[in-house]
Amino acid sequence: MGRLSDQAGKLAHRLGDRAEAVCRHYLSKGHREGRYWLVGDAHNTPGRSLYVRLWGTEDGRGEAGKWTDAATGEHGDLLDIIALACGHAHLRDTLDEARSFLSLPHPEPCADGPHPAREPKAPTGSPQAARRLFAASEPVRGSVVQAYLHDRAITGLRTDDPLRFHPRCYYTPSRKDLPGTRRAWPAMIAAVTDLDGTITGVHRTWIDPVTSTKAPVATPRRAMGFLLGHGVRFGRADRVMTAGEGIETILSLRSIMPAMPMIAALSSSHLAAILFPPALRRLYVARDDDPSGDAALTRLTERASPAGIEVVPLSPMLGDFNEDLRLIGAERLRSVLGTQLIPEDAGRFLAISG
Repeated sequence: MGRLSDQAGKLAHRLGDRAEAVCRHYLSKGHREGRYWLVGDAHNTPGRSLYVRLWGTEDGRGEAGKWTDAATGEHGDLLDIIALACGHAHLRDTLDEARSFLSLPHPEPCADGPHPAREPKAPTGSPQAARRLFAASEPVRGSVVQAYLHDRAITGLRTDDPLRFHPRCYYTPSRKDLPGTRRAWPAMIAAVTDLDGTITGVHRTWIDPVTSTKAPVATPRRAMGFLLGHGVRFGRADRVMTAGEGIETILSLRSIMPAMPMIAALSSSHLAAILFPPALRRLYVARDDDPSGDAALTRLTERASPAGIEVVPLSPMLGDFNEDLRLIGAERLRSVLGTQLIPEDAGRFLAISG
């Protein structure tokens, strides 16, 4: 059982290294768009609902080969794609197919006999594990998390924010980490919730306690649980809401618009798939200045229009809104946002300086 799971993890990583080749072979009716392969679903139907990440990001917010289907909520890795494409009922068959695709030798049988096949654990963990981790965490006030955010000009934290501090959060080193990489670091734990407020996952940011910067590991940001459609929520959504990718982006905007309900979707693909609150009528999209941010805005607009929701983009002056806050300053950011908001929302949500 454990042997098959170990093999699955290693093969999933190897498939991720050749993500585009895998997609071209098993999802041939899709196409590449930026850093993603888009197709209708995991059964190779034409369309653009399913997003496969073709390569990882340096900041650790995404790993090559991971996919989500915005229409169904399904998610997984490239082993799942192979299993669905080939109609496999057993994990062992999927592993054999993956080895054949990668031109790898098949392993020798175990001396103690065959092990029963078991489906691999979901790569993002489970909602139950996410809820346990959040419950085991502590308030942010006075912690290295508060110092980490303060260094990013984010100071207006609230006691009811979905952020916690864990003093020793376990980190599983990846292949990109150096040998001997430390296995536990302080971490910011952010609760991912659905429209009803139920925790479906968490996002972890590991922090170096000496420098109050991200920990010196290959992927200092990782999520676990069920994320698709959900996010880290700040305030209760009503008719107007702002959505963005990163937690720091959203907290930066909240420092300028403290009364605006907001959600951090944690990645561009998840931003494109957020579920809309029933009362929502205007959605501001805090896009990152890159192709994946453009793609998320396009997809959100396509989904929101039939639902009677107006989509208004918010564009940073630099790479993202936290850069704006840190490098340009709150007053200028407030002024720039004032030109992008609908006038009635500018009057309602923009904080008065001074």
